[in-house]
Amino acid sequence: MKLSQFDFELPKERIAQNPPRWRDECRMLVLNRKTGEIEHRLFKDIVEYFGKRDRFVLNDTKVFPARLYGKKEKTGADIIVFLLRELNREQRLWDVIVEPARKIRIGNKLYFGDDDALVAEVIDNTTSRGRTLRFLFDGDYDEFKKALFDLGEMPVPEWVKDKVEPQDEENFQTIFAAHEGAVSAPAAGLHFSRELFNRMILKDIDKTFITVHMGIGHFRGVDVEDLSKHRMDSEQVIISEQAASEINAAKHSGHKIVAVGVTVMRALETYVTTNCEVNPFNGWTNKFIFPPYQYAIPDAIVSNFHLPLSTMLMAVTAFGGYEKVMNAYKVALDEGYNFGPYGDAMLII
Repeated sequence: MKLSQFDFELPKERIAQNPPRWRDECRMLVLNRKTGEIEHRLFKDIVEYFGKRDRFVLNDTKVFPARLYGKKEKTGADIIVFLLRELNREQRLWDVIVEPARKIRIGNKLYFGDDDALVAEVIDNTTSRGRTLRFLFDGDYDEFKKALFDLGEMPVPEWVKDKVEPQDEENFQTIFAAHEGAVSAPAAGLHFSRELFNRMILKDIDKTFITVHMGIGHFRGVDVEDLSKHRMDSEQVIISEQAASEINAAKHSGHKIVAVGVTVMRALETYVTTNCEVNPFNGWTNKFIFPPYQYAIPDAIVSNFHLPLSTMLMAVTAFGGYEKVMNAYKVALDEGYNFGPYGDAMLII
């Protein structure tokens, strides 16, 4: 398929800047991928589509405050540093993106916070936009990490809202976030509330947690028309032996596996056996899913409504069928659904 096949007009006002007051009361479009039938529900109604021993697979990654505002040495020029991942704990090395990139060179020092509370030195240019920074800090690791994260803000995408607000500290995090490492929230998981989890327990619907430290690869633009030539950024995936065993047992027993979000869909499909089983896995994946693709593990998926030309939209159409999903997106636009990480949800069964 071609990139241009995933384009559509999305008015900016349809990108939600804040979530609904209650997590599980956003709207939910339900698409039957066999018939193309569409229903309009609330997210809390999702339990009505599943039964005893069906299993939801959720991503328990935790978003960290990845966006830093600082200044360049000598010129005092404003810069933004986006932390991607920690490369070396002892040497305080981080893989980052710096904007504006063209003004930053190896050897430059960058200053952050009041009275230059934190200083970093550029030691490598890894890509046209990427950099490696060494943070210069005399205290121990816990003191450094606290200082770094105290200066950072939650990395709500700028195309969602111009200014991060205090409530985003809670809103841009799932209620089950446990393992720090993501630079973006697994948006489909944001709709789950403790009340909804309790309703799942009452219906004997099971949950399994895996960890996928979401990077920014899903938000990078695709710059090739031939999708087979696009290369995804890697993300760290951790599927424990227990998680794999739970998923495989449910699958073999004929129960439904529900993948919550594109990160989970991608992780479950990364290391699948010839018997359509999930293997335990602790590593990195750069798997890029787009139509045509036959999923081996999920029987249903939960997703938000994604941007035009995005790799997340491509992964969803590969599951639900290109024509049916694109038609559902048209219906969602006509019916006033909200898009983006704070937007409404889509269930494909």
